[in-house]
Amino acid sequence: MCGRYTQTQPGPTLARRFDAAAPVELPPTYNAAPSQRLPVITNTHPEQIQLLQWGLLPAWVKNRTAGPRPINARAETLAEKPSFRTLLRQRRCLVLADSFYEWQQQPLPGLPVKTPHRILLPQAEPFAFAGLWDEWVDRATGEVLPTFTIVTTEPNELMARLHHRMPVILPDRAAELAWLAEGDVAAHQGLLRPLSDGRLQEYVVSTAVNSPAHNTPALLEPAR
Repeated sequence: MCGRYTQTQPGPTLARRFDAAAPVELPPTYNAAPSQRLPVITNTHPEQIQLLQWGLLPAWVKNRTAGPRPINARAETLAEKPSFRTLLRQRRCLVLADSFYEWQQQPLPGLPVKTPHRILLPQAEPFAFAGLWDEWVDRATGEVLPTFTIVTTEPNELMARLHHRMPVILPDRAAELAWLAEGDVAAHQGLLRPLSDGRLQEYVVSTAVNSPAHNTPALLEPAR
């Protein structure tokens, strides 16, 4: 599962890393949460970083306030579920991040129940989750609402100690480009694997991250 993450890199850094133009205003987020507008690169505009709302609202939904707004989609069932199978073929995206949070199911002695951990690459390098996106159009007003969800998979060795799922982190630039490129479903599903063991590191952070109202650099500090 992935329910919170961070994206603290400035626009120019993301532009260089992903070879895409960044918005002029791209504030850092230390506690990205569902319903927020966050930086994404879609397969239809790979040259541009856009801000999409987290929590998928499919185009075919009639009422935007009714029904679930999934923030995650299981890699194993994307091709089967009506909500995701068309998007897997037509609307894939990169969700830009530099770490994510997970709450340990079996907390360590002396630590709070559901202990939050920050998971990241060495040096907190930026990376991309595999995502799906769609655009919902209000038939009355013409308003267009683009939204996204993050794909999850089985955990690698590190993540298995914390949770039974993990977000799909595309391992390199070639995989990111392949996820955005045209291709058959099998090729895209083949990219949806756990990141290899040894690539990630983690540490315990403050329970302040439990509330999306908290969004400061202090959240990144190891818990004391």
